[in-house]
Amino acid sequence: MKVVLLEDVKGTGKKGELVTVSDGYARNFLMPRKLAKEANAQAMNELKNAADSKQYKIDTQIKEAKAAKEKLESKTIVIHAKAGKEGKLFGSITAKEIANEIKQRYGITVDKRKISITGEIKQYGTYDSEVKLYNGITAKIFVQVCE
Repeated sequence: MKVVLLEDVKGTGKKGELVTVSDGYARNFLMPRKLAKEANAQAMNELKNAADSKQYKIDTQIKEAKAAKEKLESKTIVIHAKAGKEGKLFGSITAKEIANEIKQRYGITVDKRKISITGEIKQYGTYDSEVKLYNGITAKIFVQVCE
């Protein structure tokens, strides 16, 4: 019997998959526990629509990430900070501050965990950084720290 899984079932398959199982397993275990439903025309149509919806969402996220990369690529983010003697900062510049500055200046929301900084930013100067926008899509930016 062909069934569409409504939940992950160990040894059988993942949620949303179409699998073939024995009739007794489907009728006595999967269906009473609401783990699966019979693969009729309506269920197959719902499965196809769910897959199309998921693919559309992925495509729009990739499109947005590429547009954000175009805006950010090779740009310089200027952050003002106070420092003591010899240009040494009080504290350091964090990924959170860089993410806030990107949001203010370019209107792009970036998760602070997706910003990679080489080393620590504890002095005035310009530093290289990468922003991961989507899986495989990164933008290289420069962070300039000044008074």
